Amino acid sequence: MEAHDIRATLEGLPEMEFHQIAPFNRGHVGVFRCSSGTSPWERHPDDEELLQVIDGDVDIEVLTDDGPVVTNVGAGSLFVVPRGLWHRHRVGTRLTELYLTPGPSDMSTADDPRTEST
Repeated sequence: MEAHDIRATLEGLPEMEFHQIAPFNRGHVGVFRCSSGTSPWERHPDDEELLQVIDGDVDIEVLTDDGPVVTNVGAGSLFVVPRGLWHRHRVGTRLTELYLTPGPSDMSTADDPRTEST
């Protein structure tokens, strides 16, 4: 058992890096910091993912069967990413986020990862 200092972890954290803090089930809990930009696509085939915005805000783009859905998530808010759906972060000015990913992740830099051959 161990307490984790999130502020200390965030100090010096490089841009656009998902930094794992501790294991959680088959995945991990971690932090993400970014001043602007778009992250690669990711999905979690077996689990939902919990995102909590600590500072700033982010547009989370989720690819659904009906097309992309973009949700703005501001400081102090939570967002649950549905299981198995590709999603990415679109950051306008700044973001500090805590994430909880209970299982494995897939990543993609394709324009539309649903059309990639696996």
